[in-house]
Amino acid sequence: MRTARLLRRSPVLVALCLAALFMTVPFLIVAVNAVKSPAQYSQDGPLSLPDGLYLDGLKDFWERVDYSRKLLNSVLISGSVAVGAVVLSVLNAYAIGIGRIRGRTWVLAFFVLANMIPQEALVYPVYYLSKQAGLYDTRLSVIIVFTVLQAAFGTYLLSSVLSRFPREIIEAARIDGAGTWQVLWRIVVPVSRPTLGVLLVFFFIWTWNEFLLPLVMLISNDNQTVSVALGVLQGQRLMDATMTDAAALLGVLPALVFFLVFQRTLTRGIAVGAVK
Repeated sequence: MRTARLLRRSPVLVALCLAALFMTVPFLIVAVNAVKSPAQYSQDGPLSLPDGLYLDGLKDFWERVDYSRKLLNSVLISGSVAVGAVVLSVLNAYAIGIGRIRGRTWVLAFFVLANMIPQEALVYPVYYLSKQAGLYDTRLSVIIVFTVLQAAFGTYLLSSVLSRFPREIIEAARIDGAGTWQVLWRIVVPVSRPTLGVLLVFFFIWTWNEFLLPLVMLISNDNQTVSVALGVLQGQRLMDATMTDAAALLGVLPALVFFLVFQRTLTRGIAVGAVK
């Protein structure tokens, strides 16, 4: 019986292993080439193992783009957007999913439409408004824009989750004298914490990878993010192959570390959502 069950699951396991290998190999190739000397890269190719640790590429890229400042900007922007978008999504979804506001269907349709608008269509309006508000070329402008954009998706997702929230729990809390804010922060938020953790991880990684709007909104070198610094430097054709791999490694490594740190939160949130 156990053997038959294992045989039924083996194709799925093989497919998952192949998918994991397909996603891991490119990252490993980049990491190997990042610590390889340009001479060895030219002689042995990108698939050879390094003879030793050549860290000049990482060091040169770090100093050339002032990576520590770019890293701080990216962490500050991505972290602020993740937290702000989750809080805004909870407030919106609480009003829509539990508060049952009028025109709920039209409001949700508006948030769905906001998710479908391409960023290219937002470049000029956002640029013009930030100029008028005196926020152009500031990290705050990017934080505000992406908080609103990410919250549109978070509101749509959380509204469907909170619409199925047990009414008996809310009514019991209100009978005990709990107000609207107490119901939200002491009952709804703790119960929805796994879902909020998933949104927090997704919002951070999505914002980290954004390029177009930060490129337009952050023109000074001191305010640029890691993704913008990578694109600008590569466009100047000042890097060899190993430095390019070093830049790619430093660009993706912080987001990967963040994902690994919060992997348990992400897995728990998806598992709880599947059980519900």
